[in-house]
Amino acid sequence: MIYDKHGSLVMTETNYSVDRPKTANPIKIQDLSFRDGHQSLFATRGRTEDMLPIAEQMDEVGFHAIETWGGATFDTMHRYLGEDPWERLRVLKKHMPKTPFFMLLRGQNVVGYRNYADDVVENFVQRACDNGVDIFRCFDALNDYRNFET
Repeated sequence: MIYDKHGSLVMTETNYSVDRPKTANPIKIQDLSFRDGHQSLFATRGRTEDMLPIAEQMDEVGFHAIETWGGATFDTMHRYLGEDPWERLRVLKKHMPKTPFFMLLRGQNVVGYRNYADDVVENFVQRACDNGVDIFRCFDALNDYRNFET
């Protein structure tokens, strides 16, 4: 390690020369702040109006995608915040038109707390697409792969 005269670590320069090997699969960074950032500390009570001041700057970062929705956000917005979850997607998309949105989908539970019929899942996913979701990140709390099938 190299230190400067003040004892601070000196960072090495990045090699951007033309002979540097290029990777076939570059790293793609996704941000979860708008969904997960307020989940533990604030019990998923982040309001849309609190996200708007930073939304346009987030759009300029160049993230592969931003997770804006899913999991408990849908229920929390209805139950505690009095907000329309669909409207959040539309409003954030207006402020972040360049960045794809992704959501956390609870498999067959969608964003609820029980399994739903296949047609409900399919219609929900279609409506989410129509309102701005581009990528779906799916999980099942029971790790039952059958709950991913519709």
